[in-house]
Amino acid sequence: MDQNIFSLAEKVALVTGASSGIGHCVAKGLAAAGATVVVAARRTERLHALVSEIDKAGGKALAVTMDVTDRDSVNSAFETAESQVGTINVIVNNAGVADTNNFLKITDQSRDFVMSTNFNGVWNVAQEAGRRLVEAQQPGSIINIASILGLTSKPGQSAYCASKGAVIQLTRALSVDLMKHHIRVNAVAPGWFKTEINDAYFETQAGQEYIQRMPARRLGQLEELIGPIIMLASDAGSFVNGAVLPVDGAIHACGI
Repeated sequence: MDQNIFSLAEKVALVTGASSGIGHCVAKGLAAAGATVVVAARRTERLHALVSEIDKAGGKALAVTMDVTDRDSVNSAFETAESQVGTINVIVNNAGVADTNNFLKITDQSRDFVMSTNFNGVWNVAQEAGRRLVEAQQPGSIINIASILGLTSKPGQSAYCASKGAVIQLTRALSVDLMKHHIRVNAVAPGWFKTEINDAYFETQAGQEYIQRMPARRLGQLEELIGPIIMLASDAGSFVNGAVLPVDGAIHACGI
């Protein structure tokens, strides 16, 4: 087997929500695999620190400000990136938010905030990326970060579950629409990884008890997401399209 099949050399990868958590870790992993990485988020001060870290490790990175819910912001970020590093051909749609209120207590504003970021944001970035790839006549790979809660559910996560379920179905639809343009679209559905969104919960007794009910009896390490994403981004995943890949220590298999 060609050992370079997982290489991302000559790829330009965009990672949204790269200022912390999954996006921060994945950006470093893609850079280590050879990609020029465009890191995007609203908190630009964190992005510049990430770019410096990647540069010191011998990688190439560029920071752009992007609010995925704002079309003008998305378009401007793509324009800036293309002018400096060329067409983006790997997209990791990672930006996301959560609301842990019970369904009966969620306000319209909170619901719309979650859906606007988690679903509309994925739509906005994927659409702009797809249009530019088609115009440039380049193949590409779009990787949407969904969630195991798009496949299962958990109390107090109605808005989040709905948004991630929508991302999963959008992934499947886009894979069919964009296949003729040689653009693959897949989703990764992470299980429970300790991030800024959920770290407070997993410090509680209820959180610790939930961990002990998981098949793996532990949370995932963020680095464990890098390999699956590199596979989907690289030639190693050339015939993988429309897939939803759980990375969850078998939680989806038992439905807890």
